[in-house]
Amino acid sequence: MKGVFLTLEGLDGSGKSTQARLLARFLKARGLRVRLTHEPGGGIGEVRTLLAQDLSPEAEYLLLSADRAEHVRKAILPALEEGAWVVSDRYLDSSLAYQGFGRGLPLSWLKEVAERATLGLKPRLTFLLDLPPEEALRRLEGRAKDRFEEEGLAFFRRVREGYLALARSEPERFVVLDATRSLEAVQGEIQARLRALLP
Repeated sequence: MKGVFLTLEGLDGSGKSTQARLLARFLKARGLRVRLTHEPGGGIGEVRTLLAQDLSPEAEYLLLSADRAEHVRKAILPALEEGAWVVSDRYLDSSLAYQGFGRGLPLSWLKEVAERATLGLKPRLTFLLDLPPEEALRRLEGRAKDRFEEEGLAFFRRVREGYLALARSEPERFVVLDATRSLEAVQGEIQARLRALLP
């Protein structure tokens, strides 16, 4: 494929969405074709409404996987084949961290389902915005929370440890960033790590 696939991951409140927008703007300013997208909802827009229900962890993951399958086939792959840089706010690593480490579903099963759902597509680089769970929950105070954000501190600690374990298992793909720093500092490091890939 001609394009480059980049993802941003991290706890709710870590600044992923803002950093994804800043990254897309940076790439566009360099004359590159960019597709900014997100999960959940990048493939099946109504999936967020379905996820608001009281679901089993298995049903939750399968819904996310259905959304991801559509996301890959109808948004990500077509853009990559046209030579675009695809920037996604969340992708498969979110499910491995949240449903695997957070909810306790077996990683082997999650990866087996994901292989078919994603057609084996992996990002070129994944920027993990690492944040202590206590700080993540503090940042979420006062805003409407989804079902994941309503989970307690212990859940967020498991998810963070899951993300860090995933990063250790694939150090060539993951770039772990300290998300307690300013938006400008984090974005500066993201841009610096990308310079070797830029045309």
